Amino acid sequence: MDRDKLAASRFNCTVRDRCIFETGIKLATVYHQYVGTPFDSSSIGSLETAIAESIMAQPYVTDVSISIDRSVLPDPRDNYSYVSLRGEMIDAKVTVSIENVSVTSEMRYDVELGYPLMYVSDISES
Repeated sequence: MDRDKLAASRFNCTVRDRCIFETGIKLATVYHQYVGTPFDSSSIGSLETAIAESIMAQPYVTDVSISIDRSVLPDPRDNYSYVSLRGEMIDAKVTVSIENVSVTSEMRYDVELGYPLMYVSDISES
């Protein structure tokens, strides 16, 4: 059984539309799975890596970058201080490729909107 063909048969849209959908699912995973995760200066790098690797494990993902705002880090000498991850702290970029289509979507805090906006930043077809 070809699982890719079987999955594709479930979608009533173009490959381009499906790529856009897939990037949205991936960014929603970043937001809804990880917001609230505690971290400090010693764990921020491993949290970024864990988020990126969990997204890379999903189908059709070809590239991921995750960056967490380091300006929110507490004093590392205080054992009782840590931060809980919030949406406005995350910069995420995910690229999904299916057949001849690649879509890159991003999540960034938009100051004007006061909101961690998820948006399509690039679509390419070869």
